[in-house]
Amino acid sequence: MSSIREAFGLGVDLFVFDSEEELKKLAENAPGSRVFCRLAVENDGADWPLSRKFGTTVAHAKDLMLQAAELGLDPYGLSFHVGSQQTSTAAHEAAIAKVAMLFTDLSEAGIELKMLNLGGGFPVRYRDDIPEIDQFGLAIGRAMTEHFGNALPQMLIEPGRFMVAEAGVVSTEVVLISRRGGKESDPRWVYLDIGRYGGLAETEGEAIRYRFRTPHDGLPTGDTVVAGPSCDGVDIMYEKNRVQLPHALTSGDRIELLTTGAYVTTYCSTGFNGFAPLGEHYI
Repeated sequence: MSSIREAFGLGVDLFVFDSEEELKKLAENAPGSRVFCRLAVENDGADWPLSRKFGTTVAHAKDLMLQAAELGLDPYGLSFHVGSQQTSTAAHEAAIAKVAMLFTDLSEAGIELKMLNLGGGFPVRYRDDIPEIDQFGLAIGRAMTEHFGNALPQMLIEPGRFMVAEAGVVSTEVVLISRRGGKESDPRWVYLDIGRYGGLAETEGEAIRYRFRTPHDGLPTGDTVVAGPSCDGVDIMYEKNRVQLPHALTSGDRIELLTTGAYVTTYCSTGFNGFAPLGEHYI
């Protein structure tokens, strides 16, 4: 609650919520503020789903927005998030249809909403091809026009990954190459000096699959398990989705991980296992 009070005192008057408890906290600590309710929507097609921790049902959101007015708040709009690295335009279309019905229901109940926050999730190309950004724009535009006509609400969008991912490159050193069983048929492991605790948290579940650039690109490659340097057994980036890395790769070589401008340095630990956080250099 102290954070709400501080933000409100600094002039912030637009807040999101998805529960009755949070709504009452806003009424107490940011009286009169504009509020919008987050709906839970399907995240099918997202490499990094965000549907479990936040968001409520359409029915509960209606009750909460009506209660917001009773508490002296301004029921301003709705929001959703279709998941990060969302590769399907259908997810946005389905979510827009869902919130449009609630806009109508609340209008009939005397609440005229003014804003829709469509979240983010716009993807970038890692290893696989994805729809271009204009395809998402066209799909969203068509869906908004279909469901809202000329009465379009103010629209907010948060295109974080799409804007910054390609601006970042991680330079890492190969610290070990190993076939631990001693046979050529054993999996080849490449250990890097960066891992899941050093900034590559989005490789959890092998969700975000970065591209690799090596000094030996163009030479014969083979399936490779890629792991980080720490003692933790879960510090493995790619084991099921193995990476094609050159056979000529050797310890001491430097590898570049591409399209790492989103959520890498911000995920760094503060010295897990004694490894320093990832250094940042701007050009």
